[in-house]
Amino acid sequence: MTKNKTIIVSNRLPVKIVEKDGVYELSPSEGGLATGLGSIYKTGDNVWIGWPGLEVPEDRQQEVTEKLAELNLIPVFLSNEEIYQYYEGFSNEVLWPVFHYMTTYANYEQSYWDFYQTVNTKFADAVEAHLHEGDTVWVHDYQLLLLPGLVRARQAHVTIGFFQHIPFPSYEIFRLIPWREELLAGMFGADLLGFHTFDDVRHFLSAASKLSTSKYANNVITYNERQIVVEAFPMGIDDDKFERLADNERVSAHIQSFKESKQGSRMILSIDRLDYSKGIIPRLQAFELFLHLHPQYIEKVELYMIVVPSRDTVPQYKELREQIDQLVGNINAKFRTLNWAPVHYFYRSFPIEFLSALYRTADVCLVTPMRDGMNLVSKEFVASKTDNRGVLILSEMAGASKELNDALIVNPNNIGEIMRNLLQALNMSEQEQEHRMKSMRAIVKKFNIHLWVKNFMDKLNEVKEMQAALLTKYASASIREGIKTAYTNAGERYLFLDYDGTLVGFKGDIDKASPDEELLQLLTGLSNVPGNKVIIISGRRHQTLEDWFGHLKLDMIAEHGAWQKKSGSEWKSLPLLTDKWKLDIRAVLETYTDRTPGSFIEEKSYSLVWHYRKVEEGLGELRAQEIINHLRIMVADNGLQLMPGNKVLEFKNIEVNKGKAALNWMHDNHPDFIIALGDDHTDEDIFKAIPEEAYTIKVGSNISAARYYLRNPTEVRSLLTSLIS
Repeated sequence: MTKNKTIIVSNRLPVKIVEKDGVYELSPSEGGLATGLGSIYKTGDNVWIGWPGLEVPEDRQQEVTEKLAELNLIPVFLSNEEIYQYYEGFSNEVLWPVFHYMTTYANYEQSYWDFYQTVNTKFADAVEAHLHEGDTVWVHDYQLLLLPGLVRARQAHVTIGFFQHIPFPSYEIFRLIPWREELLAGMFGADLLGFHTFDDVRHFLSAASKLSTSKYANNVITYNERQIVVEAFPMGIDDDKFERLADNERVSAHIQSFKESKQGSRMILSIDRLDYSKGIIPRLQAFELFLHLHPQYIEKVELYMIVVPSRDTVPQYKELREQIDQLVGNINAKFRTLNWAPVHYFYRSFPIEFLSALYRTADVCLVTPMRDGMNLVSKEFVASKTDNRGVLILSEMAGASKELNDALIVNPNNIGEIMRNLLQALNMSEQEQEHRMKSMRAIVKKFNIHLWVKNFMDKLNEVKEMQAALLTKYASASIREGIKTAYTNAGERYLFLDYDGTLVGFKGDIDKASPDEELLQLLTGLSNVPGNKVIIISGRRHQTLEDWFGHLKLDMIAEHGAWQKKSGSEWKSLPLLTDKWKLDIRAVLETYTDRTPGSFIEEKSYSLVWHYRKVEEGLGELRAQEIINHLRIMVADNGLQLMPGNKVLEFKNIEVNKGKAALNWMHDNHPDFIIALGDDHTDEDIFKAIPEEAYTIKVGSNISAARYYLRNPTEVRSLLTSLIS
């Protein structure tokens, strides 16, 4: 039997492929992700699926596949058009600008979306071809947002993790994308969704709750009867690798040559990929302002700026490169002296040894992106500082700023603030530098790439266990069969049925939720069976239940137990109940209703209900919390109970309780079959009160004191129908 494996999926494989003299040559990638996931994909049967990085002619694809297989890599071959439309197009001209808040750069081209779907399906085909029962799939990044959903549709029980390496925007920004619902549905295929920061988690939950039918509590989303956990996992780096480079001969040689060329001036370092999200222009403007306002630093500091080439054929990137060239030229022309240039600008990539030497030599590292998922340059700089000297200036918009809070944190749009922090950094005492750097180094060391991988995989296993624990409570076909057998064999049966959310779905207008013909026939059928006592137990007003069900042979408990009626007799209210308290509570509720469009008050004999089903998402929950805080003391003083329910708050006499009412109904009776179904907070009282051997069923997959759950009123009706069929 083969061992369960992990399948990693990302847009690119962690390998560089070049064709030389008709031969394909492979060299492993240096990237941080490849390093961290090496521990997974290089062992056992585990594999990594992705695009090999170039168009391979069909007749050579088998050859490349075989070479990659030796490294546990599986290619998804894409044509140049697919790469242009799906990668350059949808991924980088729709998702990248929107997720980085640069919405004016977004180009919502229909063909981009069509190809994005096609290529995600190609990836799903590749995953399916290698997927066996018990395997885990870990999908990476924004190019494959649809993939979790596509894989889930083919293999319902597979374990899927998804991690997004770029920011997730706020709901207001995300909703601009024309295909936002489809993207969310794709992401919902995962069991665990990971982001770099808690802000990204909040933004995702907000978008999910407003743009889909999902519901969430804390960081768990319920969608299509599945629980999906959304969690922050700040990504780290391979800190050991950067520490070890200190002993590398080539690094030492580079450091020596930097020291000779510096001639005593201080080095400020800036390393970025060419991108409008990196804040390169404001950073240069801040440096120019610094030299202008603090001329004493002329010939004393140098800015080493490395910009790694990226997509410079795309108009926005080409324009950005021209702006950088021009600004660097202007600064150098303005401040240059005979032996000194303020900016050393390199538009190229460098080997890691050269970068390591720069990190070690630099006095200040300037990392000021406009928006960045994490930003690993800041962590690489910190890891390289084995002497604990040097200062990091970091944008508050980078995910890393949430961890490295001993850096000097700046707003990347505020060039005055960047300049003042540059001055502070250059004048910082060695003692303070050491204190800050030691603290940041400890964080980078602890939360490294290996811990990131471990934390994600551990959490994914935890999520599957949580889902499994909930699934055991689902009233599956075999459990329903058991209930039916117990019902058939019993002589006396009590059926306690809640109404709203249990026998019927919720309606925006509470007066429109009257019973349909099918339900009336079902209740008639149940109540006509000898030995059956059917009890509707609801929070509804007794007059409403009378209008709807008075003509049937049913018992009814209304307003959670305040009013009760045996079949064929009159309604009775609980003795000694008072409603004098309602005046004061109602006055408070009215002030909140006036401030909350869509909310309304429902008055019952011995309770008041504040409904916020029609209130804007989020506002209703906020107002409900305000009301709870406002009325807490008044509720206690009047001997009342406050019950938060499904988009409602109910205030009632403490003696009124569905559990007490159900027990009262069975007083001196010992039925040999009891079933109770309900969907709400108030039904928990029944589940806890009636005997343990009773069948208690919560409607909706929430965690409950009930023994089992059913998904919706349709399943409830199906179960009840099966009892009398």
